[in-house]
Amino acid sequence: MAEIPEDLKYTENHEWVKTDGEKTVRYGITDYAQSELGEIVYVELPEEGDKVEKGDMIGAVESVKTVSDLYTPVSGTIVKVNHELDDSPEIINEDPYGDGWIALIELSDESELASLISPEEYKLLMD
Repeated sequence: MAEIPEDLKYTENHEWVKTDGEKTVRYGITDYAQSELGEIVYVELPEEGDKVEKGDMIGAVESVKTVSDLYTPVSGTIVKVNHELDDSPEIINEDPYGDGWIALIELSDESELASLISPEEYKLLMD
């Protein structure tokens, strides 16, 4: 069973969001997503400073099996990306909710957080 931390919000695309300051969220892919992808070999990261709208494609994760696009779950500005993934993309496999985060996004519309799903709702998607 995939790990689903209780302190995060989720998307139906198997991404997670954690409030990381007043108007900033940390974003990544879930344990379920990384296990389905298999060994991750490359991450195309978004650019710091990019303005994004909820649902925009902002990058991709490539594994030995497939390539999966990354979509931003909220609108805002990419304020930081995890450059450790440039040299060590497998960190996402090892620690998807910790060191394997992908980007920090400064929210432009905090109300969008309400459209994300709870851990309980995400668990129902897994069943």
